[in-house]
Amino acid sequence: MTLHTEAFVGPLAREMTQFVAHKRALGRRYDTEVYALRLFDRYLVTQAVGTIAAVGPAVIKEFLATRPRKRPRSYNHLLGVLRQLFQWLADRGYVDRSPVSCPIRRGGVAPAPFILAPEAVRRLLDRASQLRDFPGVADHRGPTYHAIFAILYGLGLRVGEVSRLDIVDVDQERKLLVIRDTKFGKDRLVPFGPRLGAVLRRYLDTCCASEAERGDAASAPLFVGRYGGRLGRHQIGRVFRSLLPELGLNVPKGMSPPHLHDLRHSFAVGTLLRWYRAGIDPAQRILQLSVFMGHVQPESTAIYLTITSDLLAEAGKRFESLTEPLVDRRQR
Repeated sequence: MTLHTEAFVGPLAREMTQFVAHKRALGRRYDTEVYALRLFDRYLVTQAVGTIAAVGPAVIKEFLATRPRKRPRSYNHLLGVLRQLFQWLADRGYVDRSPVSCPIRRGGVAPAPFILAPEAVRRLLDRASQLRDFPGVADHRGPTYHAIFAILYGLGLRVGEVSRLDIVDVDQERKLLVIRDTKFGKDRLVPFGPRLGAVLRRYLDTCCASEAERGDAASAPLFVGRYGGRLGRHQIGRVFRSLLPELGLNVPKGMSPPHLHDLRHSFAVGTLLRWYRAGIDPAQRILQLSVFMGHVQPESTAIYLTITSDLLAEAGKRFESLTEPLVDRRQR
């Protein structure tokens, strides 16, 4: 994604543009950070802050107060983006020192992500397929969100990766999705099986036939939202949240309410569970899962492997099978 100068309009527009270009030159996508910078940019405009010199600690504090964040992580992300920006400005002499002096928020133990069971995902896909269209505004909503949630759960993709897919990125001949310019500027190929292949083929035949006939498939987005524009991750998240009350989910104490990103967690846990049940040693496959999910190292994948009761039961069976020979030898 190319950042144009007009993306920022406030007194730091030129400097923000240079800062983002610097980050992206280092291989960072920096999309969520740009969203945070735009919030700050618009705030400076609405408060009639006219120069960099006028951005002092009070302005930073007041801006943060206008963007309440329930979770410390969300607040600290916003604060961190401002710290990075002003430290970059200070290093290059745009300001004498950074005006960002607010402390980070300390959080307690983060709640475990909500792992959706296959039955819950089936209900989600069923409800998604029944979404009604808004004629002239948003067409094919049912098939679109059914396919999106099936991909998120079935392949463990990041929601941003799904929203950036173009029609041409679906390689039906090789049964692959081409994931381009993802986190840290990487591309990767993600294979899909026959069931997900059938979902994608049905979706393409239903919703993308006109683009293919016009020869626009090379540039047309796979998933289209309002008024024919590319469907964004925030829109996908809103639809996911709107469907949650219909799923009848019970959130245990100490667990986070379901989030869209939990579909990625559920994919990782489900993969581990299938390996256990198939007699496969997960330790021998964790690197493959890491590559599949687009991680640089297996430690990043481990974050997604939430321990569930099903996993504990399967791990217990594996442990018992390994210790049985030792018990037999001792009894002889």
